[in-house]
Amino acid sequence: MPGNSFGKALVLTTFGESHGTAVGGIIDGLPSCLEIDVPFIQAELNRRKPGLDFFSSPRVEEDKVEILSGLFEGNSTGAPIAFIVYNQDQKSTDYDHLIDAFRPSHADFTWEKKFKIRDPRGGGRTSARETLARVAGGALAKLFLQTKNILINATICQIGEFSIRDSSSHLLPKEILVFLEQLKTEGDTTGGVISCTISGVPAGLGEPVFDKLHADLGKAMLGINSVKGFEIGSGFRGASMKGSEHNDLFVNDNGIIKTLTNHSGGIQGGISNGEEICFRVAFKPVSTLMKAQQTVNASGEPVIIPGKGRHDVCVVPRALPIVEAMAALVIADHLLRST
Repeated sequence: MPGNSFGKALVLTTFGESHGTAVGGIIDGLPSCLEIDVPFIQAELNRRKPGLDFFSSPRVEEDKVEILSGLFEGNSTGAPIAFIVYNQDQKSTDYDHLIDAFRPSHADFTWEKKFKIRDPRGGGRTSARETLARVAGGALAKLFLQTKNILINATICQIGEFSIRDSSSHLLPKEILVFLEQLKTEGDTTGGVISCTISGVPAGLGEPVFDKLHADLGKAMLGINSVKGFEIGSGFRGASMKGSEHNDLFVNDNGIIKTLTNHSGGIQGGISNGEEICFRVAFKPVSTLMKAQQTVNASGEPVIIPGKGRHDVCVVPRALPIVEAMAALVIADHLLRST
């Protein structure tokens, strides 16, 4: 099965299934002599693990990471760094009713059509549990970027129809908490939007044709479970602007060339221009509902699947470290390509 590796100079390969023994990965290309802060990696994993609030999955996982290779006395050796997280709280019987049924908006149908076999337990390889390997790999990339004074910060700017103007606080407004509680009671779900900024990126990262920096960021974000939209800078709003409004004018600021505005989102012609990179990622509602849904089975016969299992009402809060991790992998990859 191709498509399990991401990056060129810095390559992350992940493995594992939702209800398998473990999930993990190998990251190759990280420079040697980099101090590896394992507690930092664990802290990043803790940000995405389930069971942290009333609207996330109640699945209880410690998500304790183990580093298997590539370190000596706390520093990277330049060899591939392998890591693993063992699954602890699988309840595979929750999925017995899905052996032959195709869940609406899930990957059940498409996976079976492609591979002629699928693991119905929690979605198998298509489960969002795989993203913990991305967060661990992204944490390693973040440690490298920190040595270059490059920082990545993702915040929630929308949940459902509610916009969040002040994203400096990581606490959700009360009206949104009430909304999520109501959805949970109804057995329903919602989506949202995450905004992400990357500061400290030097000008000159990215390629002008197929490996444009914003294209790689788009691929990274659209590869995250439940993501349905990506826009950078002015995004779709730019389509309604005039060129005279949208152009980012260059100025000389005490010997440093900058732009007065940042409609480009820090990337022009596929290459970073030194300004802050800013983009947004849209997540669809979680497809698994705690209410009955009509579907068909493998024979095409209509069936009703009950609302059963352990799932998030909204994935957006747990997706923050995933967005940051994938952004870190892209920037670190392009930075290493340029050296």
